[in-house]
Amino acid sequence: MTNVEAPTRVPGHGLLDGRTAVITAAAGAGIGGATARRFLEEGARVLISDAHPRRLKEYEAELTREFEGAVASAVCDVTDESQVRALFDTAVQEHGRLDVVVNNAGLGGTAPLVDMTDEQWSTVLDVTLNGTFRCTRAALRRMRDTGGVIVNNASVVGWRAQAGQAHYAAAKAGVMALTRCAAMEAAEYGVRVNAVSPSLAMHPHLAKVTTPELLEELTAREAFGRCAEPWEVANVIVFLASDYSSYMTGEVVSVSSQHP
Repeated sequence: MTNVEAPTRVPGHGLLDGRTAVITAAAGAGIGGATARRFLEEGARVLISDAHPRRLKEYEAELTREFEGAVASAVCDVTDESQVRALFDTAVQEHGRLDVVVNNAGLGGTAPLVDMTDEQWSTVLDVTLNGTFRCTRAALRRMRDTGGVIVNNASVVGWRAQAGQAHYAAAKAGVMALTRCAAMEAAEYGVRVNAVSPSLAMHPHLAKVTTPELLEELTAREAFGRCAEPWEVANVIVFLASDYSSYMTGEVVSVSSQHP
């Protein structure tokens, strides 16, 4: 199996100069946190949100040290409609406008279908699919007069079967379908809606909730013999948020080196 080291981070090129963005589940070292940093490097102002207040404030402080004046935060549990509304109200209050929304919030877990409880199923779908719906709806209500871009975070398991992932796979397949339908409705507002579909991006939280054996098995499926760095997924989110993807909507872009 090929084992290729991650490339050097790509420097910012001002692709998002003057844009304002909301990024959910953006506290910490995962895809959301990496996306916030990459957006800032590309010249955007960002409002990061997360359901964990302490981690959110810590990451806001870290980013502010490097990008003073360009970062704000708001606690938001995407399963709570009132908190979602407040998040988008805060975005407009903080920045005066809303150009980009990245729906990154999601919840996984591993459970055989025969043993899965209704609560396990419903919790994963409420965060991952319903949360994306709530945030997309809130974003469109604000963007329909101004235009904008929405980028959702899906997963290759929305396409590919993986044992123990029925709830997560169903939710991510739903995110893909939601992306396509929302894109058709949003086109008349000048709003583009796309999604990324990562295979395996390594970060501390994933390591905590996944066994070493499963991570080794999943990594072995990757053509490069390694997991993606979260910033490599964030690079594709930057592309979808920028004018370089101006003719793309309703697309789900795989960010993967995985073979079947």
